[in-house]
Amino acid sequence: MILLHRKKLLFLLIALLTVILGIFATYYLPDRFMFDAYTIILDRYNEKGWLGSYPISMNLYHISGIGKLPFPVVALIQLPVLFYLIWRLGLPDFFHKLYLRNVIMWLALIMLAFFIAFASKEFINFIYIYIICRVLISDRGVLKKIIWSSLLLMLFGAIFRPYYFLIPIISVGIYLINLVSIKNKIFSNIFYGLLIAIFISLSYGLLKGQYMSESSREELNKVRIAKKNTNADTMIISPIKTDSFYGESIGIFYGFLTVNLPINGLQFIYKPQVVAFVIWQLSLVILLLYYYHKILKKKQNRRVEQWIFHLLFAYFIVQGVFEPDLGSAIRHKIGILPLIWIAVYYDQGLIKKPLHKKKYVFKSPAKVKS
Repeated sequence: MILLHRKKLLFLLIALLTVILGIFATYYLPDRFMFDAYTIILDRYNEKGWLGSYPISMNLYHISGIGKLPFPVVALIQLPVLFYLIWRLGLPDFFHKLYLRNVIMWLALIMLAFFIAFASKEFINFIYIYIICRVLISDRGVLKKIIWSSLLLMLFGAIFRPYYFLIPIISVGIYLINLVSIKNKIFSNIFYGLLIAIFISLSYGLLKGQYMSESSREELNKVRIAKKNTNADTMIISPIKTDSFYGESIGIFYGFLTVNLPINGLQFIYKPQVVAFVIWQLSLVILLLYYYHKILKKKQNRRVEQWIFHLLFAYFIVQGVFEPDLGSAIRHKIGILPLIWIAVYYDQGLIKKPLHKKKYVFKSPAKVKS
């Protein structure tokens, strides 16, 4: 009981600290952190609607009235909601102890104050991913969890963020590859996942005339460079042009490595906040790679957990295609924190095992004594 009190007490203290940081975020964070917030609440071009991340966010913040509130009040509303959702996913018994995975998740919770303390698409993203996580940790069968989580991600991709549509496609591809006995599965999973992403991008390029990373990340960063944007130091730019099939392929591999293992981000020693975010991201991804390796060794006992990690690394692969800079990459990782949470604590009883109900058609007749 004392352990339970300690883990809950620490969680509540982190929540309190995060809310306080969130309330005062507008006073110490650079304006670029609030760019999306201003775009959403001002809606200068009357873009409100029910299709696309900006139109839906604008609509929801307008209808709820939250968009009309001062940012400190928005933080006071949104952050407790997010902490409640994490609470509902479950706290590991050792959450209060100084373990590496705990430290990484403590910092992730605190970072909510920097990215979701004001009007944000990530607030909606976080809630939707939580719903998917409720499916994944439920006592449904493995196949049902795979089907429902895939359908929910595709729906989210269809109406909110199109690249989410790719996550279940890549995840299913990785799942099928795992049916074959391959050595070094963790690296083969990521490699073949990247090949699937490249194939989709090249197919998209044949239809649309531009490959995926070329039409998203590269185009956006070209505009930033042309405008001499001083806040775009951490832009992710492919070492070669992505207007050819080999250029796009190299660009996606480069994007994945830069987004998820941003060792090159350590060069920004003059920006301590960038170095801190980079160290956090490196620690998170290396930890997840270690756990992914562990569960891939246990095919039968960890099938649900394997699917969760397939989804997570499929998302990391997709980030390598679309993310324009390191800051956006971290913000979007915070937007899927519920999924990261159940992956980091995969072995702590948060994920329920499927119920195996026995069905009896006929009752066995009672024995008659002679």
